[in-house]
Order: sequence, then C-alpha cells, then structure tokens
Amino acid sequence: MTALRILIAGAGIAGLAAKHALARRGIDADVVERDAVPRITGAGLYLPGNAVRALRDLGLGEQLGERSHPIHRQQLEDERGRVLAELPVSAIWGETGDCVAMRRADLHSLLLEAVGETQVRFGVAVREVDRDGTVTFGDGQQSRYDLVIGADGIHSAVRLYAFPEAEPRFLGQVTWRFLAPSAGLPEHTWTVMLGDRGRTFLIVPVGDGQVYCSAAMDSASPGGQPDDWRAVFDDFATGGLLDYAGEAHFAPLYEVNAFDRTHPRAVLIGDAAHACSPSMSQATAMAAEDAIVLAETLAEARGRETVPALLAAYRERRADRLRFVLAQNRRRDQARHMPAFVRRVVFRHFAEGIFRSNHKQLLARP
Repeated sequence: MTALRILIAGAGIAGLAAKHALARRGIDADVVERDAVPRITGAGLYLPGNAVRALRDLGLGEQLGERSHPIHRQQLEDERGRVLAELPVSAIWGETGDCVAMRRADLHSLLLEAVGETQVRFGVAVREVDRDGTVTFGDGQQSRYDLVIGADGIHSAVRLYAFPEAEPRFLGQVTWRFLAPSAGLPEHTWTVMLGDRGRTFLIVPVGDGQVYCSAAMDSASPGGQPDDWRAVFDDFATGGLLDYAGEAHFAPLYEVNAFDRTHPRAVLIGDAAHACSPSMSQATAMAAEDAIVLAETLAEARGRETVPALLAAYRERRADRLRFVLAQNRRRDQARHMPAFVRRVVFRHFAEGIFRSNHKQLLARP
C-alpha cells in the first residue's frame, strides 16, 4: 500500500467514522470541520441492527454498549395511542445485531474520543475542490490531496463544487426533535404514533431516565414552522411529553442522491451522499458502512494514479444497497398518508412482513 494524502471534510458521525476506519487500516487522513467547536444537532438516535453491527465492526462495540439503551420491541399506534401492531425487533433483524437507542451527543462523543479531538482542525471550511484534488480553504490557503472525502452533511461544500448538479431535494416534511423524561413509558420499546396529514410522533427510550421524541408533519416549504407547532399535535396521546419540547431542534427533511456521481479526486459519504428521511433510521448505519467499505477499498491503493479506479469500485459496491434504502424510505414515507382505516387493516395484519421486506437487503454485511 502506498500512502495517500487524504482530506476528510466534516467531523460529524460520517467523517469521524471514516477517520477511525482508515486509521484502523493504517491510513492517515486530515480532518477539517467548518464549525469552530464540535456541534451537535438533533437529540437522539435509534440504531437498528445493521448500525450496531457496523459500529462493532469499527471496534466500538464495548463503548456503544456502555452509552446506549437496548430496544427490544417496536410498536405502531394511532394518534390516540391505540395499538395497531407490535413486534420484537428480532423478527426484523434476527442475528444481524441488537438494536439500541442513545443521545446523539453520546455517539458523537464516542467517535470523537476514538479518533482523538486533537486530530480534527476545527474552524476550517472547505471553499472549493478542483478536479486535480487541490482544495481551497475558507482562509484562501490551498493544498493538494490525492483524495477528498466529503462527509460534510446535507449542505455539503464538497458536493457543491465536485457535484454541483446534485442538489438536496426537500421532502415536504419538517421535524422537531427533543429529549424528555421517560417516567411511566415502556423501557425498551420504540413507539410511533401515526395521525393524518402526514403527522407522526416517535418515542424512543435512550436510558438515564430520558426518551428521544421526534414529531413530524407535512409542510409546503422547508421553513414551514407554525407559531406554536405543538398545538398541531394536541390530539396525539403524548402524555405530556410536548411540555418538554420548548427547546426542540427544528429540521426540514431533505433527500440527496449523489452517491454514484464520479470525480477523480472526491467521494461523498453519509448525508452528503445519500441523505433521506429518518423513516428507516438508516443514516448512522449507512454512514458507518460507507466508512468501512471506503477504508477497505482504499487499503488496495498503489499510488495516486489508482484512486479513480478505487473510487469506481467503492461506488459499485455501495450503489445497490443505497438505492434500496432510498427506495424503501420513499415507500415508508408514502405509507404515512394512508387513510386511517386502511392503515389499521394493513398494520394489524401485515406489519411484520412489511418491516422484514423493508430491511431484507440490509441483513448481510455491505
């Protein structure tokens, strides 16, 4: 293996996972982050079986076990809390891996500790990426790399310059995410309440007496935030959880479809490449898998001239799996708009089969 000069733009989950995966194969990479300090958005994460497996494959299983909370069951309800379906997560994932939930900040801290905070140059933005690998930073300084890994999220600067035609597409949904006390709620159950107008309310215990909550609704525009959005969910049986949503993180939902674009010196991973709605909870899983597969592929490098062919091999290995996830997310999002009486029949009789089908191609390693 010949040493490559590699830059990772972004020190979120995807970027840190990539840095760690490369380091485990003896490959060094520079990491830059446009924010001046580590910035955590959102509140919590549900990590299904393939996400847990990927983090274990990165050698982080013990740390993950210490900071996460096991999830054993999934339950679907209507807005009044009446159960439509319930199933054990093992019915979906089998022996693939356990399912857990955790605070987003805890996963970010876990990865940052694994990498070492001193390995990240904070407050350094990527301004431009040329086809020869020359990177222009926010302060005007330039440096040439053999490979630039864009792990800088939905509004990726690397994607803007390497693949300007691949713009994020607003999905017509907005969300509010927050943490609340878990008193009186099931300890190991993922629960989603489904209402009309695309409204959903997710509740997932993350341990230490807290639950992660995510409310979502249809919106005509990314900034479509009602004056008091909590009133939109007044008819949901949330048991007072909305009382703790005063500081909820607001986020419009986007889809990015840029994972199969070609560039001789740049590749996108995580949300920069394939952001989608959270209906399948696959963002962390796909980011960690990207990191693992990319590190395995780059371990075959025999010099700068081999990078374009290796990137083509990486894209080919990941493409079918990522297309499957995007397609399943779209199907699940469409199901949010089923009439209530249809939803009751479908989920009461076919929920387990639907969930298995949604995830069947994710049971094997990437």
